[in-house]
Amino acid sequence: MTRVSTHDVDVFDHNRMSWDRQAEQQCAWSQPVGAEEVAAARNGNWHVRLTPNRLPPGWLDHVQGLRVLCLASGGGQQAPILAAAGAVVTVFDASDMQLQLDRVVAQRDGLDLRTVQGDMRDLSMFADASFDLVFHPISNLYAPDIAPVWRECFRVLRGGGTLLSSFYNPVVFVGDRDPGYAEQGLVHPRFPLPYSDVDHLDAAALTGKRQRGEPLVFGHSLSGQIGGQLEAGFVLTGFYEDWQPNPRFVIDRYLPTFLATRASKP
Repeated sequence: MTRVSTHDVDVFDHNRMSWDRQAEQQCAWSQPVGAEEVAAARNGNWHVRLTPNRLPPGWLDHVQGLRVLCLASGGGQQAPILAAAGAVVTVFDASDMQLQLDRVVAQRDGLDLRTVQGDMRDLSMFADASFDLVFHPISNLYAPDIAPVWRECFRVLRGGGTLLSSFYNPVVFVGDRDPGYAEQGLVHPRFPLPYSDVDHLDAAALTGKRQRGEPLVFGHSLSGQIGGQLEAGFVLTGFYEDWQPNPRFVIDRYLPTFLATRASKP
């Protein structure tokens, strides 16, 4: 198999452009909340999601006055709701088109929120202890290395601050993507963990994915996802699993493939 080093691919720039296109096409994560949901949030009736189902009780019950960083979560969904619920919100994303959706909702509904475009691994534009909460829904699969993400989250949180994050169970990245196996209901292990499109796809498959403008993904191990938070200094205070409501892979039918963590900065 011909392998392509990550040094030969500008992953951040490719994925930024890919998400710009997905935002234009109004993918599931690029469909802004409606004015009714914003109005309800202003009246205290609100929720945001890390995974398909709602957060467990006690994970995020009150946000009034909290300084919140919505990390890699543009798209006009979580940030406007949190802002309407009374949080002081900054939404950070690689895709300016995703951020534009947040700006559209903010202008439509008179919300005060800040948008910043950049790489989730580099939050140097924010001072230490700038936020009370980092809300980081499934997105770090688009970064080849996530240790910097956890370190930066830890740095920009105040002492006692909270990180809410979600990610895929890495088992979803192990199977062969040949649709023939899926048609037979088979999971055919092919790729080791941690997984990388750039390092594990052959040259033809990687070139095809890039030419189609599909985002490049990375299946980080649990050592990287959970262990990485602990190594950055966080204390884990909550964990849950969630099912994929619309299974894309055979494995989704047999175990919950969404994972979420609640962590605190001492």
